[in-house]
Amino acid sequence: MFPGARRATVGALAAGVLLLSGCSSGDGSGSTEPPPSPAAAAPSPTTSSSLPPAKGSVRVVSTTAEGLASPWGLAELPGGDLLVTSRDERTITRIAGATGRRTVLGTVPGVSPAGEGGLLGIAVSPAFATDRLLYVYFTTASDNRIARLRYDPQGEAPGRQLGAPRTILRGIPKGPIHNGGRIAFGPDRMLYAGTGETGHSGLSQDKKSLAGKILRMTPDGRPAPGNPVPDSVMYSYGHRNVQGLAWDEQKRLWASEFGQDTWDELNQIVPGGNYGWPEYEGRVGKAGFVDPVARWRPSEASPSGIAFVRGSIWMAGLRGERLWRIPLSGNPDKEPLAPPQSFLEGKYGRLRTVLAAGGDRLWLVTSNTDTRGNPRPGDDRILMLQVR
Repeated sequence: MFPGARRATVGALAAGVLLLSGCSSGDGSGSTEPPPSPAAAAPSPTTSSSLPPAKGSVRVVSTTAEGLASPWGLAELPGGDLLVTSRDERTITRIAGATGRRTVLGTVPGVSPAGEGGLLGIAVSPAFATDRLLYVYFTTASDNRIARLRYDPQGEAPGRQLGAPRTILRGIPKGPIHNGGRIAFGPDRMLYAGTGETGHSGLSQDKKSLAGKILRMTPDGRPAPGNPVPDSVMYSYGHRNVQGLAWDEQKRLWASEFGQDTWDELNQIVPGGNYGWPEYEGRVGKAGFVDPVARWRPSEASPSGIAFVRGSIWMAGLRGERLWRIPLSGNPDKEPLAPPQSFLEGKYGRLRTVLAAGGDRLWLVTSNTDTRGNPRPGDDRILMLQVR
């Protein structure tokens, strides 16, 4: 067992939020369960003036882009332009943040789209100003892997601005489903990746497999210093299909995860934590396993990307076709501050990715052209939201 698997935070073990099947709304009413009583709350390291409001709001400011085919990953370049991956077309497209003008940078070679696999997550190097490197997670004919490639906007003509990918991590199991795919650089400048168990649930508990894990590595793909198991990129295990990664203002890592038929999850990730799959799904309260902070019926969520904005985790829902807000108290013993709320229910169809855009702004990517949605005129699109 990973060191630390039995020292899950009290908040992660005690604060699973039960959202019943009928408890959803497009106006943000969310659950009817009342928030914890302030009188019963333990002292919080976050001052009350900095806490998010118990009730939030969402306003669609503008449509940044539309007409995108199978968009999946989203990343921001220095200066505010966006990079979006197309899962099935295998391309990376640059979108001007101010005008929405699109430029196809190129096609990533070696990508083999099929089922839920293809060109998935994307991340921009923390040292992009000097190294010009992009990182991508993609499915090949034999595995899932992570590669980095150089982007030179002053070089070749549009469509040929990407250098050859250099694989930094290979051998992540692939399948027609549950390929994971989200990557992000953390506050520690290490690269994190969420993987899936490809439909083979036993891989999640197998520490020799990269499937059903959250991985942590250096920018060149080596095991990051301080990982729970020396010389291993594994950071946590027992996951079914990690789809979202984000850090809050206290630098705590959060992850969203597909459940099976019972519970989808939002988890606070502790190094070496065992998140239960396939032995357990949802909250179980057993020593040695980390319970989710919040949970949903799959019909309400099927969670994908997450982002942290203004004291709350914002989570995109695929099957649930809504955006969830989970306000955080800043106190691991009392998470979350109030029951999650839903917004935009059914208005834009399946929601794939969210990305913090600075201040009270959030980018939201729809996912209706992924063969599982019902495309509408203009799909798929990137929306700019104002949230609180």
